[in-house]
Amino acid sequence: MTAASDAQGIAYRPVALLLSAWIIALSASLAVLFIGEVLGQAPCNLCWFQRAFMFPLAIILGLAAWRSDFSIWRYAAPLALFGAAIALYHSLLYAGIVPAPITPCTATGPSCTDDAMLIVGLPIPFLSVLTFGAILFFLFQLRRIST
Repeated sequence: MTAASDAQGIAYRPVALLLSAWIIALSASLAVLFIGEVLGQAPCNLCWFQRAFMFPLAIILGLAAWRSDFSIWRYAAPLALFGAAIALYHSLLYAGIVPAPITPCTATGPSCTDDAMLIVGLPIPFLSVLTFGAILFFLFQLRRIST
C-alpha cells in the first residue's frame, strides 16, 4: 500500500462515517413512517418524541453528506443524544425497570408491549436506542477524525 492510496483512504473515511449515520437515520425515519402510515399503528407519546429527534437527523445528515460538511456533528450529536435519552427511558419503561405505565399504551391506544411491535425479535424502544447509539457512534468518530 502506497502513501497516496493510504491518504486517499483516510480522505474517504469521514464521508463514509457521515453517509453511514445518514443511512441509519433515513432508514429509521422511513421505517416508522411505514409502521404508522401503511400499517396504521399509531405511535405512543414517547415514540412521537423520538421521532421529533430522528426526522431532523435524516434531513441535516443528508444535507451534510451532500455538502461534505464534517462539522455537522456539532449540531447532530445533541439531537441524537436527546433522542437516545428518550429512547433509553422508553426502553426502561418497557422493561419494567422504571415503574410507570407507558402512556398512552392502554387497551384503547397503541401499545409498545404488543408482540406486533417486535421487529427482528426486538421491541421498537430497544431498536430506537440502538439506532440513536449507532448514529452517535458515527458522529463521534467523525468528530475524532475531523478535528
